[in-house]
Amino acid sequence: MRTLFEPKDSAVARELAQKVIKLADRCKEKTGVTPAFMEVCGSHTMALARSGIKLILQDHVRLLSGPGCPVCVTDQKQIDAMIEVAEAQNRIVCTFGDMMRVPGSKRSLLSAKTEGRDVRIVYSPLDAVRIAQENPDREVVFLGVGFETTVPVLAAALQLAELKQVENFSMWATTKLVQPVLRTLLSVKKVKIHGFLLPGHVSIVLGEQAYQFLADEFHMPGVITGFETVEMLSGIYKLLQMVLNDQPAILNNYKSVVRPDGNPIAQKIMNEFFTPCDETWRGMGMIPQSGLDIRDQYSHLNAKKKFNVTVGEPKKTLCRCGDMICGLATPDECILFGKACTPIHPVGPCMVSDEGSCSAYYAYMRKEG
Repeated sequence: MRTLFEPKDSAVARELAQKVIKLADRCKEKTGVTPAFMEVCGSHTMALARSGIKLILQDHVRLLSGPGCPVCVTDQKQIDAMIEVAEAQNRIVCTFGDMMRVPGSKRSLLSAKTEGRDVRIVYSPLDAVRIAQENPDREVVFLGVGFETTVPVLAAALQLAELKQVENFSMWATTKLVQPVLRTLLSVKKVKIHGFLLPGHVSIVLGEQAYQFLADEFHMPGVITGFETVEMLSGIYKLLQMVLNDQPAILNNYKSVVRPDGNPIAQKIMNEFFTPCDETWRGMGMIPQSGLDIRDQYSHLNAKKKFNVTVGEPKKTLCRCGDMICGLATPDECILFGKACTPIHPVGPCMVSDEGSCSAYYAYMRKEG
């Protein structure tokens, strides 16, 4: 009850942190290894670092960043293709802000803008539809990157463009689905963790039942939680309890906004405009049926089909963003971190995005000197 009504109370947080530490140490005594949990949400990655939870628990619980940052998991060839879209004349490209500085093989969207291309930051894809209406003589492309949290509003933009018959609007959709990547992490990558801190935002759309396969098929516990300090600590505590008792289950620790079956209205509009497709992930390659593409009946709104864009193989770097997305490395284990790769001169997307693991580590966990 205190977790529910006092999620920002520092005294409650300190008390709960000590309980987490004691329970984690009991788990280590029983299993012989430090308990390791993966957060499947970029917002959790940043909140855990900013609140100090990762630092406080680092000797007792390993908190690994997973594939929760939509910009970070986008394949490099897709990044290069989206930048190529912006290179054309007489075209307006609209995007969310965290895409602007993501490095491509040759340049970023920001450098394309400084070179004279019309690249605009919008707060909603619906803004891009309006921009297309205001500029009927120019093609307007929205770069649709995101997980299930973002897809309903992407679908709303397609619905509006179809309703208003905005012929000069299209979307380059590079969306990802949470369930297939979790299966891949456990069955293919065989990431060594004891449970998942499940995403709060995505779960609003999917619902808690969407993760039941983790417990049933992989004997893996998961807790859906919010983003306040006490909420996250409470989620970790419940994961530790399940590990200690060897009773994996999916618990909803965010019942104020997450329902068992999710948001059926959001799911309906998603299914109306998008269909599952194979999708390539940074660090993991192609995962079958792990993304969403615009349905064929709305192909006139699909920028991938509307424009002929080809890119070569991306240049290879020493960046370990792919390993960090899979929970196989931490930012301080990358040779580029804090040296060749900084927020001012990023090499990989994990340093750029506000939800990236490197960005969070650099801002709140980096050791001076």
